[in-house]
Amino acid sequence: MTRRFNRSAAVQRLAWLDGLRISAAVIILLYHAQLLFTQYRYTPQPTGLLQNLQQLIPGVNSLHTVSGWIDLLGTPALFGFQFVDVFILLSGFSLMLATRQRSFDWLAFWQKRLSRLLWPFWTVALLAYPVLWVLGAATQGYIPSLWNLFAASTFPLLFDYGGDLLLPISGPWWFIPLILSFTLCFPLLHQLMYRWGGRNLLMVSLVVTLGYRALATYSFGGQPTYTILDTPQGPLPFYVFLAKLSTFVIGMVVAQAYKHGRGVLFWPQAKALQVGVLLYGVGFVCQFYKLGWLVCDLLVPLGLTLVGMVVCRWLTAAGWSRQLAMNLGKYSYSFFLVHNFVVGWTLDLWVQGDGMRYAIALPLMILSTLILAAIADAVTPLLQRALARLWQDIDYLLARKPVLATPSWVPAVGDTVRYLDQQWSVQAVEVLLDDGNYYLCKVAQGQQSRWVSQEQLQLMAPTELARG
Repeated sequence: MTRRFNRSAAVQRLAWLDGLRISAAVIILLYHAQLLFTQYRYTPQPTGLLQNLQQLIPGVNSLHTVSGWIDLLGTPALFGFQFVDVFILLSGFSLMLATRQRSFDWLAFWQKRLSRLLWPFWTVALLAYPVLWVLGAATQGYIPSLWNLFAASTFPLLFDYGGDLLLPISGPWWFIPLILSFTLCFPLLHQLMYRWGGRNLLMVSLVVTLGYRALATYSFGGQPTYTILDTPQGPLPFYVFLAKLSTFVIGMVVAQAYKHGRGVLFWPQAKALQVGVLLYGVGFVCQFYKLGWLVCDLLVPLGLTLVGMVVCRWLTAAGWSRQLAMNLGKYSYSFFLVHNFVVGWTLDLWVQGDGMRYAIALPLMILSTLILAAIADAVTPLLQRALARLWQDIDYLLARKPVLATPSWVPAVGDTVRYLDQQWSVQAVEVLLDDGNYYLCKVAQGQQSRWVSQEQLQLMAPTELARG
């Protein structure tokens, strides 16, 4: 029997998704903290399981120090990079779940999605650069050049496939071009999902991914577990979207099955946990062998996501924990953007290799990163609003023939309008320039809100509202 998909009920059932997002972001923070504190002591190598385990386990003599115990207890964090692929799978799942029909406006989707990705990125870059400059000057360390700030503020117009222009400001930002690639490709993949079917699309994506990963492994000389901050930098073919395509498509297929009331999200918890542990175990071993590189980045995120789903469902069973997960999950992207600033400078300025300080700093770094992520998300709409007003003023002053026609309607708080073919409500109105002919409106739909010009809105008539 096929279950009927109910969007409001789905939101409640998928509170674990927000919990998994913020948990993945925290684990990536712990990974970078452990990597920097141990001075990159370990990166998985294709030398076999036993040899890698020998490199991971600290010597007996080192356990007489706090740093030695931190090395031992922090060993799982050295594999936190695997949650980057979990983000990719969840991205495909979330985008597919959010689409309500077979056909949609590609341009409107790109506008909305790219805005969601780029505005927080620009906000964090612009806010972080002055702080980095002051800290760098105070400690006589590295001071990012204005060129790096310019590259970040004009991203994605200026970037290369390794993200070298952005890395001097924050290393993990290499991930941004990758997720933008999936955003640009999603409309096509969405169309093929309905044209070919989920199973056929998944099979084609697997062939493409495995074929590309074989070339990357044996012809391009790449390594999937290569740490991008390691020196000297080598080939990074595993960081482009073809290497992760099947992971993204799996997320889409799971979401499509979920909307039809079937698939892994309806498995019993015990079955999901067993399959997840099995997939992760096989993928974990595969990363230590060159042949295993073809499938390790596919099996590992599948296993981690299934295990994470079970754990987060259990943690969000109570009403208060469900709401907490949903509140924290919305900051996961900005958390990821900010975390490397907090980790790097905390370790450099305060921890300075001291094991006890490092243990104390870990929860403080998580909390401060969360606070800064919330600040960045609060500043982002203000930045959008200021730049929109600036652009309107510049356009008005420089236009050869300014259009001063009286608007067809004067927006007011409470109006119901059509925007991007959806129903929104006006929450605030501001007048641009002195002539009173240009209006900037804050429109809202559910938890979403944004500032747009009146020209982008259409006042909905009462009869149209009644039909809706």
